[in-house]
Amino acid sequence: MLIGHQNAVSTWQSAMDGGKLHHAWLLAGPSGVGKATFAWKCAAQLVGADGPESPVAENHPDILELSRPPADDKEARNRDEGKPYKRKRNISVDQIRGLQRRLNTRPTLGACRAIIVDPADDLEASAANALLKSLEEPPAGNVFFLVTHRPGRLLPTIRSRCRTLRFEPLAEDQVRGIVASERPEADPGAIDRAVAGAFGSPGAAMTWLDEDMGKLDAAMRALIAEGDNGMERRGALAAAIGARPTPERIAAIFTLGRRLLTSRLRSAPPLQRQRIIDAHADLVSLAARAPTANFDPGLLAMEIGGLLASAALPREAA
Repeated sequence: MLIGHQNAVSTWQSAMDGGKLHHAWLLAGPSGVGKATFAWKCAAQLVGADGPESPVAENHPDILELSRPPADDKEARNRDEGKPYKRKRNISVDQIRGLQRRLNTRPTLGACRAIIVDPADDLEASAANALLKSLEEPPAGNVFFLVTHRPGRLLPTIRSRCRTLRFEPLAEDQVRGIVASERPEADPGAIDRAVAGAFGSPGAAMTWLDEDMGKLDAAMRALIAEGDNGMERRGALAAAIGARPTPERIAAIFTLGRRLLTSRLRSAPPLQRQRIIDAHADLVSLAARAPTANFDPGLLAMEIGGLLASAALPREAA
């Protein structure tokens, strides 16, 4: 069920009803707010899989999804068995070329085919260039949905060939309702804390619960507010991160840090604003390097903690 985002829904429906459907749609906004859900709903409507007698959308032959694949054969078996599995770091050019071979054939069941790239942020450089060719000369009947959390990372030429729909954070009561429905076993107090720390993202709130992010949130907020002259707060952050964080947990940690800095910027005194902006930029850069740098978790915690602490005002200024 899609909650909120009425502007996006209205724009899409008007295009469908008017018979002037753009061939590529860029779904842009924070992670976890419903962009992928929207993409699947639009794809199902496009290929006629949204009625009670239609094939299940996830198994429809005319809906193709591209995302980061399993890291290796073992992880592929884990995926096929419904177990957690590790993914590769990017969507590869070979995946795009495989898609393009499909695009040269007719749709299986109807006149349209939907292609979902989730997220398009994960396209490696050669894959992005290959996808651009399909967006420049799209085969008839094929409609692309590019999910992006950071549209600025995409090629300008890709963005220019898409119609952009923007997705804003949801209201807290909307997030709370979604999380309570999806995680009925969760303690109401934990849900409240997750919602408060999710900044309008139901996906982030559920990750908060799944990854037990409460201690991380408290440690990060202390670093941003008070700094860390004696390293104690960075030590607390390292303990909260854990000795063997999963890639998913590390990604959630970076997302939480960016959101906390952005939230702090809104109420920060003028002397602190540039410090927060610089810390945010450095955190984004570190997040981009972390998957390939193979950081020791303790070292990564110190790096993250140092960046967050740099956003705090010096004691004499505070």
